[in-house]
Amino acid sequence: MHLVWRLGEVSVADVLAALPPERALAYTSVSTVLRILEQKGVVESRKQGRGHLYSAVLPRDAYEAQRVRHLVETVFDGTPSALVARLVEAVPLSASEVDQLRELLDAKGRKP
Repeated sequence: MHLVWRLGEVSVADVLAALPPERALAYTSVSTVLRILEQKGVVESRKQGRGHLYSAVLPRDAYEAQRVRHLVETVFDGTPSALVARLVEAVPLSASEVDQLRELLDAKGRKP
């Protein structure tokens, strides 16, 4: 998805060309992922020649929000604090990142 947002409308070949060399994926693998994303309504395609061009349906922030809500519901039993607890426990955070999290939580706590 990062490549689709960055490049706009992409073909499978465009995605393959933009991947770092250490991510050597087969054409069919990239094509399958793009088709699955299309089935999920995340990207849309239009036919061009023998292939398709894919573009994002949702902007990045809307997609991220959707995926986080899904993650909270399916993995953390609908409990956002469980996600935050696991994040703080599992991911190394710098002091400034901890401060940013505190500010975000404080601001959220002040909202009605």
